[in-house]
Amino acid sequence: MKKIIIIAAAFVGFASVANAQSASSTATQQVGLSLSDAIALTFTGSGTSKGGAVTIPFATVSDYANGVASTSQALTVQSNKNFTVTVNTNSSNFTYTGSTTPSPTMPVSGVLGIKVSANATGGTVASPFSTSSYSSLTSSAQNLITNATYGGAQNFSIMYNATPGFAYPSGTYSTSVVYSATQL
Repeated sequence: MKKIIIIAAAFVGFASVANAQSASSTATQQVGLSLSDAIALTFTGSGTSKGGAVTIPFATVSDYANGVASTSQALTVQSNKNFTVTVNTNSSNFTYTGSTTPSPTMPVSGVLGIKVSANATGGTVASPFSTSSYSSLTSSAQNLITNATYGGAQNFSIMYNATPGFAYPSGTYSTSVVYSATQL
């Protein structure tokens, strides 16, 4: 009988050990993201901040009288805050390359204009610019698109139109157009 009690006690002991909880431990760590303001403005065709050269050829009398438009130029803004886009030229006059001496001076204002041909930024095309007619560029920064919405692919396109008239000799006239995106 003692053997049965000892064996029964052994089974109860083994059963207690079998029902015991397994050991565990927990560790917690907080992870914080430190975000800063981020904005990039690129030409869609090149994927960089430098767009390809735009050449607007003048071949006929009608071109000089009525002007010539470029193809559409697409730009993309990536921003984590709402933004505004401004536009200006790097100089108030075109740079001349040609054989006429002295070099003629052609002003940008009144000759080179742009219009916004597409706007998917969520913003508003700012006056005097529009989606239907060309407005003259100047060397002073002008709002082009205001209160555009943040996002990873906020796209807009522009077109240039040049109307130099008949007052300038043949040659190449160039200027740089500068677009700037600024967070609000």
